[in-house]
Amino acid sequence: MGPSFSAATEDILAHPLFQDTRRLKHHGADNSVYDHSVATARTAYHMACALGLSDADVISITRAALLHDFFGYDWHDESYRRSLRRYRGIRRLTHMHAFMHGLTAARRASRYFALSDRQCDAIAAHMFPLSPVLPRTREAWILTAADKVVASREMSQCVYLTMRRLFRRALAG
Repeated sequence: MGPSFSAATEDILAHPLFQDTRRLKHHGADNSVYDHSVATARTAYHMACALGLSDADVISITRAALLHDFFGYDWHDESYRRSLRRYRGIRRLTHMHAFMHGLTAARRASRYFALSDRQCDAIAAHMFPLSPVLPRTREAWILTAADKVVASREMSQCVYLTMRRLFRRALAG
């Protein structure tokens, strides 16, 4: 099965700045950037193993996946919204979180962790087709797919919980 997930990720998981991602909300009120990143890394790890990739490639993809949302800010926060106000029109759209956070995460992750160019490119491109960077490597495509699988599951769970709460209120009232 290749290298263990824990061995590939333990230094990142223990890093204080990565631990800070636990406080950042992501897809839904009960989901943090930390939770999403670990789930995406586990999914990418299993995909890479299932594809029979080398141990080095499995580790590379898993580490990039773990850091794909290492952007370091709360994009739900009012200060983030205020920062967007300096842009107008299409520039405001292209500077929104969904379009830019991959590049921000790649730059930030490379400051704190030793990453290859392929890992940085995979992180920067993971929001395809919204990202200004296209996935061009196996790492980038696997990370992009893993992120879509996990984000879809998280958003579906969020919609389900909201609908359940609304139906219960309607039935009670």
